[in-house]
Amino acid sequence: MNQPITPQMIETRLRDLSKEVDQSYKELNEAETNYFKVKAQYEIALAKSRLSLIGQNNQKLTVSDKADLALTSTEQLHLQMATAEAVVRASRANAQRIRTQVDIARSIGTSVRTSMDIV
Repeated sequence: MNQPITPQMIETRLRDLSKEVDQSYKELNEAETNYFKVKAQYEIALAKSRLSLIGQNNQKLTVSDKADLALTSTEQLHLQMATAEAVVRASRANAQRIRTQVDIARSIGTSVRTSMDIV
């Protein structure tokens, strides 16, 4: 059986969501910091790899060949960067989910107050 929603229940839920918002932004900040750190390491390693390929072989390498060789030599960092980016995206989605829940709770709060005024 559904229990009537009270303003106090809504306030409690909004306080809980406020804590979740703070935590999600903290997690997002950490995820983005890690992502950009790994991305910078990857880009530096990629550049070093490309530079090491210059003059290494007597044959001429195309730009695409150099890029492919550099990417394969920095494979681990590339995978770390992709993982870090996925964490950032998930953190952003979670923050958006919580914002949506806040909007819903506010809307329910407005409906509850309106219905209490009518009675």
